[in-house]
Amino acid sequence: YFVPAFSGLFAPYWKRRARGVIAGMTRYVNRGHFARAALEATAYQTREVLDAMNADSGVPLKALKVDGGMVYNDLLMQFQADVLGVPVIRPKVAETTALGAAYAADLAVGFWEGEDDIRKNWQVDHTWQPSKDDAARTTLYGQWKKAVTRTFDWVD
Repeated sequence: YFVPAFSGLFAPYWKRRARGVIAGMTRYVNRGHFARAALEATAYQTREVLDAMNADSGVPLKALKVDGGMVYNDLLMQFQADVLGVPVIRPKVAETTALGAAYAADLAVGFWEGEDDIRKNWQVDHTWQPSKDDAARTTLYGQWKKAVTRTFDWVD
């Protein structure tokens, strides 16, 4: 497990004295394991924030729509679905920040009649379904949480 707390842990922990750790290594670990652990850390951190959002809102997550460059890593997207236990959906246009700016400009000049026209333009590229059962998900996430606690108060 790789916990990237280089300048502390932020949401949902808010531990500024935490520092990054690599935990759970054996003598068989190679650079591929490090790369995968870095990808998996992204998925675990996303789950932590979404768990906090679920707890605060009382609204359970039914699916996760993703965007940005990392969404082209199919391994990460499948792992994200497995960790969350919900489908992960990638749109046809994954750079939605730029697309959103274009949509806003288009709305301003009257290219689109309204927001409903924009919603109709959104399309799914790929959906990943969870492939791990609840027991496996709980074990993986429990080990992540164990690694995270090792980072707490590293700096005095």
